[in-house]
Amino acid sequence: MTFPPTIIPPFTIFFLLFTHAAVAQIPPTAYEILQEYDFPVGLLPTNITSYTLNRDTGVFHVNLGNKCTFANDGYEVKYEPMISGVIKKDKLSQLRGVSVKLLFFWTDIVKATRDKGELSISVGLLSAGFDVDMFEESPECGCGFHCVGSETKSREDMDQPWELLDWSM
Repeated sequence: MTFPPTIIPPFTIFFLLFTHAAVAQIPPTAYEILQEYDFPVGLLPTNITSYTLNRDTGVFHVNLGNKCTFANDGYEVKYEPMISGVIKKDKLSQLRGVSVKLLFFWTDIVKATRDKGELSISVGLLSAGFDVDMFEESPECGCGFHCVGSETKSREDMDQPWELLDWSM
């Protein structure tokens, strides 16, 4: 059975569009996953190479490839090559692989929670609150938020998240 030439092209176009849409579903980036759970992208540095997420349990692993450190107003932040934890809406828990240097000691960041416009970052019994807007850009390894020749917005005129530390219980 042959079809008139005017019917074949629309059918072929529909078939190609349908199969292309089914194949071309690109998985979200780790930054888009953070946003799905109501977190800002700036919680992760720019050098992510891969990630996994179990949407049923919230268990995630983020691979950075290399250790990532940067200084921000006298505080050093360090990301191990592999970061893991559990993500739920407005809550990151059981974090492993992220630490901040307080005075002379490296302390693990174990939890982050969001309450409206505030982000609370915990290093165990102590926590500090920050405006979520301070994390709208991802830091770069080595230079953080003050990178020369980068698209990263300068934060010189903004309050710095690590200078506002009030590690209270």
